[in-house]
Amino acid sequence: MSNPMTVEVPVLPAGPVTPCCAPITSAELSPADAAKMAAMFKALSDPVRLRLFSKVASHPAGEACVCDVADVGVSQPTVSHHLKKLREAGLLTSQRRGTWVYYRVEPSVVAAMSALLDTPAAGAF
Repeated sequence: MSNPMTVEVPVLPAGPVTPCCAPITSAELSPADAAKMAAMFKALSDPVRLRLFSKVASHPAGEACVCDVADVGVSQPTVSHHLKKLREAGLLTSQRRGTWVYYRVEPSVVAAMSALLDTPAAGAF
């Protein structure tokens, strides 16, 4: 079993979002930026994690209780494990309220991932 790697992901203040990294088409990634982004993409590479992330992101309230997203075909302890991995990657934030934990997508990180993959306008090639 490998040691889990927690990567410090930049969390930006509310308001206009500034990506952590330049678009991948603009310049080569630095080793630090590559490590940050790889941790996020790795967390999303698991189908269960991707479904959990999607359930939280698409929840009408903007946040979801673990009880609202647990129906992804795995046991509750496995759901908790996957949600922890998404939190460690900086993709989700969480807040305990009584016995339940509520999850919210970290918008600045999602914007950073999107900006990294941004491509030049059509016809620029």
